[in-house]
Amino acid sequence: MAELTFTYGTMAAGKSTLALQLCWQLRQGRSDVALWTFGDRSADGMVTSRIGIEAKAEAVTPGANLAPQVRGLVDQGVRILVIDEVQFASADQVDALARAVDDEGIDVHAFGLSADFLLNIFPGSARLFAIADVSHELPLTSTCWCGGRGRCNARVVDGVVAREGDQYFTGDVHEGVTHYQVLCRPHYRLGQLGPTSGARPVPGAI
Repeated sequence: MAELTFTYGTMAAGKSTLALQLCWQLRQGRSDVALWTFGDRSADGMVTSRIGIEAKAEAVTPGANLAPQVRGLVDQGVRILVIDEVQFASADQVDALARAVDDEGIDVHAFGLSADFLLNIFPGSARLFAIADVSHELPLTSTCWCGGRGRCNARVVDGVVAREGDQYFTGDVHEGVTHYQVLCRPHYRLGQLGPTSGARPVPGAI
């Protein structure tokens, strides 16, 4: 019986790597496996991993009607769909994926973040938590600069942890004017990006 599976983790925890590995392994013995992405750090139509592996994928626009794409999968005889960056999907799109599982018998393996840089659950991820047959966190997690468990995807703007801004901002974990850094909860709350950076606690922040 087909299932909808959601695998989630923080940035740099290996979600895209695992999605690519799963897709590659499945394609060694069958030709009915499709790869989608709702938005990659490099360019449309690709799933890339920070360790250097990548694969072509169908780029899906967040919020778009998925009926034509699902019909295309059925017409092509696809039985397994692997999706990266699923946090950018809308709740309606997640429902469409569930219908592809239930009505068309397509196994869907979705990978993505759970929470944004303000620690709010993405709408697509929230819907997956509610209706996925299986939801599990990646066993490998990113670590904070202090060595603690990385739980928070901090958006850093001009060296300061951002406390406001648009939820959707595609970026990478690297140095720059605007970038992301995975922090433990205490250092996210303090806004402390390293052992020598000053703490900038925010009133009301967790």
